[in-house]
Order: sequence, then C-alpha cells, then structure tokens
Amino acid sequence: MTDLQALHDATHTMVMGVLNITEDSFSDGGLWLDPAKAAQHGRDMMAAGADIIDIGAESTRPGAKRVSEADELARITGAVKTLIPAGAKRVSEADELARITGAVKTLIPAGAVLSIDTTRASVAAAALSEGAQIINDVSGGTLDAELPHVVADHDCLYVVQHWRGWLVGSKGANPDQDTSVYEHGVLTDVHDELMRQVDGVLAAGVKPERIIIDPGLGFSKPGIEHNLPLLTGLETFRATGYPVLIGQSRKRFISAMLTGAGTAGADGPTMAQRDDVTAALSALSAEHGAWAVRVHDVAKSRAAVIAGNTWREYA
Repeated sequence: MTDLQALHDATHTMVMGVLNITEDSFSDGGLWLDPAKAAQHGRDMMAAGADIIDIGAESTRPGAKRVSEADELARITGAVKTLIPAGAKRVSEADELARITGAVKTLIPAGAVLSIDTTRASVAAAALSEGAQIINDVSGGTLDAELPHVVADHDCLYVVQHWRGWLVGSKGANPDQDTSVYEHGVLTDVHDELMRQVDGVLAAGVKPERIIIDPGLGFSKPGIEHNLPLLTGLETFRATGYPVLIGQSRKRFISAMLTGAGTAGADGPTMAQRDDVTAALSALSAEHGAWAVRVHDVAKSRAAVIAGNTWREYA
C-alpha cells in the first residue's frame, strides 16, 4: 500500500511519466490509443525509472477539442485493464465504467504510483473508487466544481494546477492570447491566482496535506517570457508549503528557446532536442526542490533528476 503522506512529503524530486491515450496531444497524440500499446508504454516508462505514471485520455493542448465523458472513461479503462498481470481477475463489463482502476496496487510494481489526469469528477470518482493514488486536475478544481468534493471524499493526492480557462474557441491566431496577459507580472499573478484555487479546493474539504501545486507551464503561457520566470521563481511556489509539480516537457517555449538559439533546423527543433532541454530543466527543477517533473522521455529526465537531487544534497 502506498504511503500517501510519505509520497506527498518526498524529499527527492520524482519523475512522472506521461501516458497520453489521445488522438491529438501535441507531441504524442495517437501513439498509445491501442490499450496493449498503452500498457506496454507504461511498463517501459516504469522500467526506465518513472516513479509515477500519469494516464490521461483527453488532450489539453491549445485548441484541443473535448472528448466525450464516455470516451475518456473507456480509454482509461482499456489502459488499466491491459496492465493487469496475467491471471489476475478482470472486472465485469457491467462494472467497467465504475471500476476503472481495479487492483491498482498490483498494476504498478516496484513502488510506482498511478495518477489520473482528468478534469471530470465522474472519471476521478471511478478511478479513486478502485485505488488510484493521485488525481491530476489541470483546471485546479475550476472546470468541474464537483471534482474537489470527489477528491475530499477519498484518500488521495490532488494536483491543483494554475488555470485561466479552457482554450477552445478563444479568439485570434494564438489560441490563448486572450488569457496570457499578466498585469502584475507572471510570477506574482500565477502565484496569487493559484493560491485562490487552492483556497477553493480547501473549502471543498480537501486536506492541505494532500495538495500538490503546479504553476501550469504552457497553459495561458505561450512564450519564454511567461514560463522561465515561473521556473526561476520555483522557490516562490515552494514557500507556500505545498509540494510543486513541474510539467515542462516538450512545451512550446522549449521549441522557442531552441529556435532563438539558432539550433533548430528548417522544420523546427527535433523531438530529441526538445527532450534534451526538457531533461536540462528537470535537473534544474530537482536542484531547486521540485516535488516531481512530468515528462514524456522518462530515461533522460531520470538521469537528469538524479544529478539535480545529488547536487541539492551537497549544496
């Protein structure tokens, strides 16, 4: 059984591997729609050193269309069921929607933890009823007002991410240009808005010792100037007393950094280049005390996090 308090209070930065079961996620959409492929990718990330596997069935990239609730449930169900070891009892068809994460403790070996990336209370409830340990809510309790109440009714960790609104349908060529203005500076505004979101989930009954915060890199933050101040200002978020998750992997501002440095080719930065920069930022995040980094290439960031954790020990 996972010790949630020990997980929440981890003193060394962990690696959260991304498992997107989506058609249109910005860097790996469509790769893991098949449940067997999704399960194998999850096992591969665990073997590469992921402490946590974060399963999401709905893309949250700028401009992404929402999938139906039924599709999101079915995708997560398929991935989790396929991860059940040979010979383990499977849930019945009638229980499929309610029992999304059956026997989670046997699905993630070697101490790894299962996180469900969702903004829907129904999906969270189905996952938590069967033992998922983390709900990762990119809307930070604002898109579905019932989600924090669901979390409060279960013993799990809750990632509250800074959020300014769903991006579909926003005006202009830049999908989130309408929400990327920070009157008092991005660090101050994101901190203050995120703390108001935390106040909201506390009011819903979520215990403070179960909350993880995430400044939401890339969400209403399209440029380098929006994201680097949040990374260099990591101590501002750590000073709240809440552990901090950093999700920098393959984001647009990383491509902008590479392009600005003149290292990108005619077709833009390669995925390998983006993963290299992601790993460098993982090392820096670990050195500055992040709770975890959420990444696509687990192996690169595992090595980087080891370096950052070790650096912090001797600082």
